[in-house]
Amino acid sequence: MFSEFKAFLTKSNAMALAIGIIIGVAMGVMVNSLVKDIIMPPISLILGGIDFSSLKIVLKDTGDPATQVAIRYGAFLLTVVQFVVIALVVFWIGRLLIKEEPEAPAGPSEEARLLAEIRDELRKS
Repeated sequence: MFSEFKAFLTKSNAMALAIGIIIGVAMGVMVNSLVKDIIMPPISLILGGIDFSSLKIVLKDTGDPATQVAIRYGAFLLTVVQFVVIALVVFWIGRLLIKEEPEAPAGPSEEARLLAEIRDELRKS
């Protein structure tokens, strides 16, 4: 059973998938910090010092913020910004890794032209 498991890890894409997940989690932590610590403070400053994480609509005030019933749209906005940043990074990585297909030649290839000439000569005779 151990040898089958070892073969599964080494011969399948399981190791690449595991590495991708680990890198993805690390990237998520970095993007979270980028949004909260780098991107949102200047936006907050421009908008008059708004703390986005505290933006909410209170539906029921219980006196205790932990049990308060509220729609926390500020946290949702932060999540949307994080998603956009991750989407941009994935898009840029995809553009770097995925090569565009080469353009098709403008006319027939040299081989096709030669075959066409041979065909034409055979038709004449």
